[in-house]
Amino acid sequence: MSSHGEFALSEAPSSARRGLIPISMVLFSFTFFTGTMFAGGKLGMAFNFVDMLWIAAIGNGLLALYAAALALIAARSGLNTVLMGRLCFGEAGSRLSDFILGFAELGWYAWGTATVAIVLVKMLGLADGFTAPLMIVFGLGFSITAIIGFKGLDVLSRISVPLMLGLMIVSMVLATQHVGGFKALAAIIPHETMTFSAAITMVFGTFASGATQATNWTRLSRNGRVAVIASVVSFLLGNGLMVVAGAWCAIVYQQADIVEVLMLQGLSFAAVIMLCLNLWTIQGPTIYNVSAAACHLVRSERRRTMTLIAAAVGIVLAIGGMYEMLIPFLVLLGSIIPPIGGVIMADYWYRHRGKYPLLASVKLPRYNLRGLLSYAVGAGLAYASPLIAPLVGIAASALCYVVLLEISKRRTQEVA
Repeated sequence: MSSHGEFALSEAPSSARRGLIPISMVLFSFTFFTGTMFAGGKLGMAFNFVDMLWIAAIGNGLLALYAAALALIAARSGLNTVLMGRLCFGEAGSRLSDFILGFAELGWYAWGTATVAIVLVKMLGLADGFTAPLMIVFGLGFSITAIIGFKGLDVLSRISVPLMLGLMIVSMVLATQHVGGFKALAAIIPHETMTFSAAITMVFGTFASGATQATNWTRLSRNGRVAVIASVVSFLLGNGLMVVAGAWCAIVYQQADIVEVLMLQGLSFAAVIMLCLNLWTIQGPTIYNVSAAACHLVRSERRRTMTLIAAAVGIVLAIGGMYEMLIPFLVLLGSIIPPIGGVIMADYWYRHRGKYPLLASVKLPRYNLRGLLSYAVGAGLAYASPLIAPLVGIAASALCYVVLLEISKRRTQEVA
């Protein structure tokens, strides 16, 4: 057990396990993210209403299944993703997944920190010189909740999730009334273009890193059933609703920026409250994930220290212009993150037959070249593929890992 009860370098014990409601609420707050609505807005600018709904359903359905598959392993083993990485990538090799997952979540943290500062400056009519100081203030402030740990996230999510849900419903109703009803909404022709596979990849990418690292909380589930249900409901409904809400309003107002939409609807005050509360809710879990990856990267139990260091790096990235990089960032995440999950799933179910050994009882190699090579193959094929990148990455990395295991087994048998 870690010094702060977060089990940064060990299995979560049965005494720390929780039921469906607390796990679901934290995951819901994790998926109720303004950035997802911005991504949904891009869909609304490129697809008609019916096609948008299909893309959102398929993309979030795949994301929910991916999150649930990892959640089941996490609940059964008590391990989070960075600890699972030690088994399939090696003691030193697992630092690859630490870095990639930490980078992904740090990018989200920087984007959220930049967004709240930029929008507040614009909405309050402040001078541009206030932007960087506000990024520093919010970047440090957001980290407070993560330092408190699971309890802080649980309490905050119980307040923010219902408020965010209510505001989204009001906004969607106002948008539908503005355009003249569902029939008029369905008749709107999009002005931009995007391929189907790119759209699915973008939807998956909105929370590819989040789904991969949600094991930080699903490993605290009382059992596998709780972990799977919480993951499916949260990622399918939570993330799905955010995508649809952003796209729904973008179709009507031809504006991908959800905050701009709320201002057009006369909900400026609500927009400020939503942005600050929503980003505070999601930034806590995001920087928590970064700190978990950082703790494993440097093999330290000092999660609070890592949280502050990660927040400082996020502030630097925010000031450096992360706000403008959202869509390319999502497409990149949809390619390079899912192959990590593919290797983990193949390692757990095929190599370990559904039961990990205790970390303290097994001597790990410094590098598991099979796992590292499989990840590289999966990520490379996903990034280059014109098909749905996350599926290509998961399937290719898992298949490559299984093939390499079989080759290794046969060589061992021949030598024997």
